[in-house]
Amino acid sequence: MAEQESRRTLSDRINSVSPSATLAVDGKAKALKAAGVDVIGFGAGEPNFPTPDYVVEAAAEACRDPRNYRYTPTAGLPELREAIAEKTKRDSGYEVSPQQVVVTNGGKQAVYESFQILIDPGDEVIVPAPFWTSYTEMIKLAGGVPVEVLSGADQNFTPTVAQLEAARTDRTRAIIINSPSNPTGAVWPADTIKAIGEWALEHDLWVISDEIYEHLNYDDAKTTYIGAAVPELRDRLLVLNGVAKTYAMTGWRVGWMIAAEPVAKAAAKLQGHLTGNVDNVAQRAALAAVAGPLDEVHRMREAFDKRRRAIVAALNEIPGVDCPTPTGAFYAFPDVTVLLGRPLGANGSVAATSSELASLLLDEAHVAAVPGEAFGAPGYLRFSYALADDQLVEGIRRFHEWVEAAKA
Repeated sequence: MAEQESRRTLSDRINSVSPSATLAVDGKAKALKAAGVDVIGFGAGEPNFPTPDYVVEAAAEACRDPRNYRYTPTAGLPELREAIAEKTKRDSGYEVSPQQVVVTNGGKQAVYESFQILIDPGDEVIVPAPFWTSYTEMIKLAGGVPVEVLSGADQNFTPTVAQLEAARTDRTRAIIINSPSNPTGAVWPADTIKAIGEWALEHDLWVISDEIYEHLNYDDAKTTYIGAAVPELRDRLLVLNGVAKTYAMTGWRVGWMIAAEPVAKAAAKLQGHLTGNVDNVAQRAALAAVAGPLDEVHRMREAFDKRRRAIVAALNEIPGVDCPTPTGAFYAFPDVTVLLGRPLGANGSVAATSSELASLLLDEAHVAAVPGEAFGAPGYLRFSYALADDQLVEGIRRFHEWVEAAKA
């Protein structure tokens, strides 16, 4: 009754969105750990490596510098905006000005602000699925309507322009793309990225490109930057990025948006009423990261690559599990539909959905994974392999034994 009363007193806006599924799984796993349960957590996309030493030293030095004790420009420290512009030229292959950069409180705030400054009530945003769980909720918070376009494993989780065109209406305002992808680890081919950019340009759509996993590619896969592939699109392009995944800096909360100057000014205006400047010590740390070498990044990527191979092989040994090999990010996204509707574990528990499967897996095997429903792809589970090697092996072993226990 109390919950019903609270929902009536809260805004329709907040009542229309769901909590973050990835944070919910991670929170439940941590609560179980705190209660003494030995849980293996594959839920959060968080590298288990320490932030590189030179970045931490820059932060320590910044703590002693009185310049960082005061308000600074809302859009970010000038030297950090300059470094991000230079990093964009180095990595993405095209030039932007520091005035096009807005430093945000994590990459998540950059996503949120993008929809707030572009979307009016009733506007539609095409969201290729599987998608990061917060995209659709942030679109709703802006008054927009997310239009999901699902591409399955049979097409490497990569949409076609024909699929996107079939979803476009007179209310379509934007499309969001994410390659390398969370949750699938798919890296979209260069010709697909170029075709989508040209299609968006033809129909006067905004493109929001989430490039947070840009440096995490494996095998022969390479990140294609849509701003380089379709230069004419840059006035209609918002690029979102941050230091979290690349430099193992999830807790530092520094991201950014790159957009045409009028769009960047609009984002800074919103941020001025929302949070003001990002923490200055964290910005100084981010400056050391983006202006520094990629050696540590490459070492982490090598470790992720080994884990990628190990988790895919182990998942595919589980009867009823079919896991494609991802070529980017640090997620495995296996199809578990064969496990639904049949007895599992020593208790013979039955899951009708992948959401129920994830709940049973956590409760009975003490393994935390995120259900595909959170990403617009029922029938899948997402496993982050950004955890320690021994934890990875033990977690998938538990999953395997839990599935097989029903046969005993």
